[in-house]
Amino acid sequence: MALRVPQSAGPQLFKEGYKNLQGLEEVIFRNIQATKEMSEITRTSFGPNGRNKMVVNHLEKLFVTNDAATIIRELEVVHPAAKLIVMASQQQEAEAGDGTNYVVILASELLQKAEPLLRMGLHPSEIARGYELALKAALDGLETLAVEQVAGWGEKGELLKAIRTAIASKQYGQEDVLGELVSEAVATAMPARDHTRFNVDNVRVVKVMGGGLAQSRVVHGMVFPQSPVTACHRAEFAKVAVFACPVDMGQTETKGTVLLHNASEMLDYTKGEEAQMEQAVRELHEAGVKVVVCGSGVGDLAIHYLNRFDMVAVRCPSKFDLRRLCRVVGANPLARFGVPMAEEMGYCDELRTDEIGGDRVTVIRQWSAAELEASGKADKRPSFADRIQRSPLVTIVLRGATQNALDDAERAVDDGVNVVKALTKDARLVPGACAAEMELSRLVQEEAERTPGINQHAIKAFGQALEVFARTLGDNVGVDSTALVAKLIAAHHSAAAPGAAGALAGPAIGVDIDCEHEPRVLDAVKAKILDPLAVKQWAIRYATQAALTVLQVDQIVMAKTAGGPKLPKQQGHWDDRD
Repeated sequence: MALRVPQSAGPQLFKEGYKNLQGLEEVIFRNIQATKEMSEITRTSFGPNGRNKMVVNHLEKLFVTNDAATIIRELEVVHPAAKLIVMASQQQEAEAGDGTNYVVILASELLQKAEPLLRMGLHPSEIARGYELALKAALDGLETLAVEQVAGWGEKGELLKAIRTAIASKQYGQEDVLGELVSEAVATAMPARDHTRFNVDNVRVVKVMGGGLAQSRVVHGMVFPQSPVTACHRAEFAKVAVFACPVDMGQTETKGTVLLHNASEMLDYTKGEEAQMEQAVRELHEAGVKVVVCGSGVGDLAIHYLNRFDMVAVRCPSKFDLRRLCRVVGANPLARFGVPMAEEMGYCDELRTDEIGGDRVTVIRQWSAAELEASGKADKRPSFADRIQRSPLVTIVLRGATQNALDDAERAVDDGVNVVKALTKDARLVPGACAAEMELSRLVQEEAERTPGINQHAIKAFGQALEVFARTLGDNVGVDSTALVAKLIAAHHSAAAPGAAGALAGPAIGVDIDCEHEPRVLDAVKAKILDPLAVKQWAIRYATQAALTVLQVDQIVMAKTAGGPKLPKQQGHWDDRD
């Protein structure tokens, strides 16, 4: 037996505490395993029958949701490979507003399909080259699958085509109720001339506890979930002054001391404050201001004089809502309390207080030309009001029994609005219910059969990875996913026989999630299950790029964590020990 002589240590490149991992087993396969565990968390939340996750973040705030974007955002992922997948899904959320779970599932499945190829002896660069060819074939095939297109941007029926499917994946069974609300809000906020300038910030959501989701409604204008702080709760054709500072007596930036010698000086000091506040409110009233909106508090003395001059004061603590309000009324927020100039003032046609459930809300809105004509008060509207550039902001008031239910409904509404934003860039729609993915799987695998050389193995693996969505939907519904995928493959590979009544075949065949025990398929186009082409296009591109990035890593070098050794955690109280 030969004697094994230990080799001398080479030159030390890094400081003590560094970790250096390299090779297939230590790097690539471990990265694939990490991404697999990441996708297992969000995969069961995919589709209309996705299960909820209960997440408690680092601030001990509880989230109960099936929205993958929220789950990923609240999880503190530390593995570098899993972080790459998380960043790709976050970029998908920023680009298209939907499809975050799609990116995580597809990227993980692509890496899992690459693992047997690596064990067979293929080099990661060869697999990456095949995946790039497959990505090109998939994107080209996706262009041919467009079946419909959104034509009228101001029509609720056209917008509802894509909104229903996006909402159904989050709030299955409520897609008709929420879809009507979102389509009405988007149709109102859509610019009349150029739909590409649609701003998702013009559709706002206010959550009011109590009642049910069916009692939700759309309010044309901006809604604050509180009543005015003054006694006057209504104003029409009013000038608006917006202050980012408190409406109260000014205070010095440094500490000051006032020396009072007797009681008369104290009375004069108090009267001076009152006279100063009365003068400031009087100047606002003489300038024609009827509504005052402030971003901070309103002092008791200011409320007294605002009530005396029959003015309305509304408090808006959120700086984001203050910016939206400035867009609605055409005002500039002032950093000092005083009379605004004419160009700094805003204008609103109506401010009123409504009662929704047991809560009072304040509505600030502009009337349309038809509403103004019907009210018979067109002569009261000042001439300068038409020159103010106002944005058509719309508020969706959601009702619900619990805060978690309201939060989930708000996420579904946000997804529906973001899908419309993606459609303004590309209005084409493709079949949903995993029909587009199964057809792309067929097209990519056919491309693999036509490709000579070693690239065909990676291209075929890419096509097989696209079947994961149908398998996931089947698992979440509770049917045999293998039988379901087999039915879909048969439907997509065969054409409908002439004269065969009821035969389901073709590129629009997808998963029927209403099946009870046996897996069933349906025609997604006839069932009006449509997805935006742009969302799937970006999701496939981001997922493939993230998988290629992870696949081409051959070494991990980790520095020593900064800081000294951590103190051991004490178990129980030190005085309780024996």
